[in-house]
Amino acid sequence: MGLSRRSFLRRSAAGVLLAGSTDVLRIAAPPAGYGPVVDDPAGRLALPEGFTYAVVTEAGLTALETGEPTPRNHDGTGAFAAAGGGTVLVLNHEIREGAGTELAVPHLDGLVYDPGAAGGCTIVTTDAQGRRISERVGIAGTSTNCAGGVTPWQTWLTCEETEARAGERGYDRDHGYVFEVDPFDRAAIVDPRPVKALGRYSHEALAVDPATGGIYLTEDASGPNGLVYRWMPPTGFQGGRGALRGLGDTDGVLAAMRCTDEADRHVDDLSRATSPGTIYAVEWVEVPDRDAREESVRKQFDDGRVTRAHKLEGAWWGNGGAYIVSSFSSSHRGQVWFYDPRRSTFTLRLLFTGEDDGADGPDNISVSPHGGVIIAEDGNGGNHLVGAAEDGTTFRLARGERGSEFTGPVFSADGRVLFANVQVPGTMFAITGPWG
Repeated sequence: MGLSRRSFLRRSAAGVLLAGSTDVLRIAAPPAGYGPVVDDPAGRLALPEGFTYAVVTEAGLTALETGEPTPRNHDGTGAFAAAGGGTVLVLNHEIREGAGTELAVPHLDGLVYDPGAAGGCTIVTTDAQGRRISERVGIAGTSTNCAGGVTPWQTWLTCEETEARAGERGYDRDHGYVFEVDPFDRAAIVDPRPVKALGRYSHEALAVDPATGGIYLTEDASGPNGLVYRWMPPTGFQGGRGALRGLGDTDGVLAAMRCTDEADRHVDDLSRATSPGTIYAVEWVEVPDRDAREESVRKQFDDGRVTRAHKLEGAWWGNGGAYIVSSFSSSHRGQVWFYDPRRSTFTLRLLFTGEDDGADGPDNISVSPHGGVIIAEDGNGGNHLVGAAEDGTTFRLARGERGSEFTGPVFSADGRVLFANVQVPGTMFAITGPWG
C-alpha cells in the first residue's frame, strides 16, 4: 500500500535509534494499529471503531472571545498543559493574502506585526476531554503561518512560509520570519517582533533541542530546493520565556546542512536516498546573510556546499533528536528522517513510495506519547493521519472526508486527546478513544 521502511523507531539498549531489518512493510491491514477507519455518517472524519471526535474550532462558525469568527486555513499547532487538566493550543492560520481578506486573523491593538498582512495564530483552550472553552488572538499581521514548533519553556514558535518583502501583496513590513507566541502570558505577546537571528526565508517547521537550545529548521522552497538549517545560540544563552526576544539580529550561528554518504561523497539532494536505513554524516555550513538582504538564503550557497530537498516540511523533537520530513520528489512520495545531534548523523527512517494507492505526501509530524509518531498526509486522493509505531507497524488513524490536507496533529500532555486539523476552510478536531 505504499510505505517502504526499515524498522522505524526501534531502540537499542542504550536508547539510540537504529535502523533494523530491510523488510518492506506496507500500511497495516486490520487488526494492526487501531483497526480500519469507519465511514463517518456526518461525512467529516473517519476513525477506527471506538474513537470519536468533537469539533473544537471551525472557520467562520466558532467565535473568538472578542466576537470575531474563527479565522480560516488551520495549520501547524502546539499543545500545552493547562491548569485543571485541560489543554492550551496555539493554532497557525496559513493566510498569505493581504489585510482585508475573508476570515483573516483580527487585528487587535498591540498584537499586530504588519497592518498589511492577514495571517497569524489563535490561542485555543479546551477542557481535559478536548471540549472547547475559548479562543483568542495570539498574533496577527503575519503571513503564511505554516508550521512551527514548541519550545522546552512552553511557548510556540510560528513560522512564516514566505519571503515576501514590504510592498508586496500590500504588506508594510518584510516577512519570512519566526515569531514566538506565549500561550499563557498575555503581556508577553504584545508588540510582536520577529526572531531575526533564525533567518528570513520560507520557514516551514522547527524543533528545539532542550539540551543545547539549538533549533533545527526546515525550508519549503524551490528554484533551488530548500535547506535544513541549524541555529546554535550564543555563549551564555539561557533559553526561557523572553530569551529569544532579547537576541540581536545576528546572534548565534545559523548554518545549513551538508550531508556526505558512507564513501564521503557529497549528497546534493535528499531524494538520492531511496533505501530506508540510509545514514549520512552531517556538517553545518554557516549562512552568509541570514536576513537575505540581497539574495534568498538558499541561493547564497553553491550546490556543492549544501544538501537540498524538495518540499521540506514537518519537524519535531523527540527521542533525543529531530524528526525531519521531506514531502516528495521524482524518486519518492515522501521521507521521514532523524537527525542525531550526538553522532551528527541523518538517517532515513521512513520512505513513502506512493505505490498501489498508498500513503503519500507526509507533511506535519509529531511524536506520540503512546510511542512512535503521527504524520499528517497532504497527498493525492484522500488524506489521512498516519501512525508509525515503535515496533515498526504503520497504520491509518483517520481519514478526512472532505478532501483538504491534514495539519497540526498533536496530543494533549496527558495523551488522552489527539488534536488535528483539516486545513481548508479550517477545522480543529479533538479525537478521543482507546489509545492504550
